[in-house]
Amino acid sequence: MPEAAAPLTVAFVLASYSDNAAAGMERATAALASGLRQLGHRALILSSASRMYWPRDEIPLEFPSVGFPSSDDDLRRVLLAQQNSVASELNEVFDEYEVDVAVYVDALWGFGRVAPAGRVRRVLAVHVLGHDEDVRPALDRVDLVVVPSPTVLDQAVGRGYDTRAWHTVPNALLRKGARPSESRREALRSGGPVRVLARLGPEKNVRGLLDAGRLVERPIQVITAGAGFEVADGAQAKELDWCRHSAAHLRLGTIHGDGLAWDEVQEWLAGAAVVIVPSVRETFGLVALEAMSVGTPVVAFDVDNLPALVGTGSDAGGVVVPRSSGEYGLWRAAEHLLGDPLRYGELSEAAYYRSRDYLPTTVAETFIKAVR
Repeated sequence: MPEAAAPLTVAFVLASYSDNAAAGMERATAALASGLRQLGHRALILSSASRMYWPRDEIPLEFPSVGFPSSDDDLRRVLLAQQNSVASELNEVFDEYEVDVAVYVDALWGFGRVAPAGRVRRVLAVHVLGHDEDVRPALDRVDLVVVPSPTVLDQAVGRGYDTRAWHTVPNALLRKGARPSESRREALRSGGPVRVLARLGPEKNVRGLLDAGRLVERPIQVITAGAGFEVADGAQAKELDWCRHSAAHLRLGTIHGDGLAWDEVQEWLAGAAVVIVPSVRETFGLVALEAMSVGTPVVAFDVDNLPALVGTGSDAGGVVVPRSSGEYGLWRAAEHLLGDPLRYGELSEAAYYRSRDYLPTTVAETFIKAVR
């Protein structure tokens, strides 16, 4: 029999990483790290976000010295000024922990553009195709590129990148999640709330959805939170103010801006009659996947990876709405679905089974095949 391959030590580098961060990159990184550990590998996470307490296998970096939240421009300026210190510190960590594979989670936020040379296999994880001024130098420094969906491949080709050797490694569920019983799910369909969970960013389109939902008679519950990155200083706080203003005009609406702990996300989504993902850009769609994992149907626009993730055929886990129908189209689709018990039950069941393809160990196996 062939000898089993030795376990790997994989280090993920992401400046803004912290537990319970309100962003898909962080949660997807934690999920992949968890899957690798379950398969017997060691996974480290290196971050610049200041913390009072660091769990084992999460390692604080001294450089670059930047405050969070930060904009791309601010982080880039500091990173380039300190790139030699960053590279030196990374190599010291890699040597100390005998790292085999370094995953730079983003060309800028994952320090891919300054990835140091050495014995470590260098992987760039392109969750979102960033600025060319970061992506191009990162591609020159790494050995392998992974993306979460064909959407990113298409976007990269459209910008002139050669993606023939890139690999697709989807995002994973951090936790399995528990489905409500059939009777509980039916009760939710009859009178449960419509729920929305999103990071504070204009592309998440929460404000547009709330503006279009002023006549909705169901309870509408929204939870948002800021991430470690933002397009400009104060942008997330301003977005929250706008969302709160829109929510104030709802008949039965509430909005909270403090986010959720990661281990509370699926339970909260499980308590929804339907989850609406109003994003106008979504290279993967982690909230949609988390909702489906607990049997909650999803309503979303037909943008980027959402149609592939949610599905559009007989095994769909929700309803995909043409972007051209606008936010009113999302509300109409949710209303029609909630008024059709048979279809609702079918989508709920299909949603759960679609999500089984994204368990942490399944995705980790895909990752290992790509990097070996």
